[in-house]
Amino acid sequence: MKKICVIVNPIAGRGAAKKAIPEIKSILEKLEIDFDLIMTDYPGHAISLAEEAGSNGYATVVAVGGDGTANEVINGLMQAANNGKLTSSLAVIPVGRGNDFSFGMGVPQELEAACQLLVEGKTRKIDVGFVKGGNFPDGRYFGNGIGIGFDTIVGFEAAKLPPFISGIPAYLIAAIKTIFLYFDAPLLQLDIDGEVIEQPCLLVSVMNGRRMGGSFMFAPDSASDDGLLNLCIAHKVSRMQVLGLFPKVMSGTQQSHQAIKMPTGVSIKIKALTGSLPVHADGETICEAGEAIEVSVLKQQLQLICE
Repeated sequence: MKKICVIVNPIAGRGAAKKAIPEIKSILEKLEIDFDLIMTDYPGHAISLAEEAGSNGYATVVAVGGDGTANEVINGLMQAANNGKLTSSLAVIPVGRGNDFSFGMGVPQELEAACQLLVEGKTRKIDVGFVKGGNFPDGRYFGNGIGIGFDTIVGFEAAKLPPFISGIPAYLIAAIKTIFLYFDAPLLQLDIDGEVIEQPCLLVSVMNGRRMGGSFMFAPDSASDDGLLNLCIAHKVSRMQVLGLFPKVMSGTQQSHQAIKMPTGVSIKIKALTGSLPVHADGETICEAGEAIEVSVLKQQLQLICE
């Protein structure tokens, strides 16, 4: 078996990734996997580490962390691919807070099972999303999805909570806080493959994966290799109706709600006609109050090790 590069974000999962390093090393050694393990030192470090590893003969580059770590590794591997040097598959060992990307891509959520996949080496090609705007006028890649509006503010608020509040409880607490403190729906213009929608939008999710926030199934029917992005667009509703939408979105049954549209598309342009766009990609901030973004999908760009 060729050598793999394991990139660990030690602060992922509020320190859970760092605590998991001894166990990960033990499992990989037991499986007789030849590996180099590198820890990131600062935000964005995994991008350069993954680009270097993906360009230098490693069979696989493994993201150990949550959705943000996976996002950085994806960006690094895509940079290697753009330079014509990509040699590596992508793998994920999920030890973050939400782990939505790995969930949607069919990666086991248990540590040992995720490591076992590295031995089996089964891969499939997955799509990669690309967003331009805000802090990234030249663009940034994403694996799971883009959140705009309510969902993004919830993520910002969840990150402010004490470390002992994490996972689904953190997102639910943040969501309730957002309803009462930041509830507003800007008028947005959405151009989806040339079809234009103008309406007040509580939130817009543009998904390559299936889930965000650890429990919200914004795109239950998404396929990550079909060359399409799945949208979930929520019209402005009352605060009580938002609370009623929670269980529907968590179970992936929101499409029947009159306030919800769920189209698919390849090229999406979103502009704030009133208000602004708070946007995240895989939990990473694209802008806190942007004016417009453009989102596209690149079909079957990376080889992912999965079930």
